[in-house]
Amino acid sequence: MSSSAVPNSGPAVPAAPSVRRSGLTWWKVLVTSAVGVAVVNLTVLALAKLAGASLIVVDGSEEHPVTVGGVIGASVVPLVVGTGAALLMALWKPVFLQIAQYVGGGLALLSVAGPLSSGADGGTVAALSLMHITLGVAVVTTLKLHRRHH
Repeated sequence: MSSSAVPNSGPAVPAAPSVRRSGLTWWKVLVTSAVGVAVVNLTVLALAKLAGASLIVVDGSEEHPVTVGGVIGASVVPLVVGTGAALLMALWKPVFLQIAQYVGGGLALLSVAGPLSSGADGGTVAALSLMHITLGVAVVTTLKLHRRHH
């Protein structure tokens, strides 16, 4: 044996670079998204009120005012239930994230038919339609961001 052997110079194969993951877990993404869509939709509500929209939806002979609580509930509940279910199912099969993007975005856009057929004034219809579209964008964006970081 020769004494000219090279001392241990490290591993023969370089280590693979570590995968950098987002600091947001699935539930943090969900909470952030829910807060974000509520803030945006409450801003739309405030602007509609400032613009003079009645914010009254007529259903048959009954009038239903659009309230802060109603906007928060209608914004947060569908987002948390639908997107939350998709995020949980994606822990089992990641393909659910992509499927939920299309389904959630599509359902939110289809739900715009409600305000359009509500018989409310133009400002109220525009505000409610924008809120529905905002929810769809939030669903698609939340799931897309989560897919990119995992």
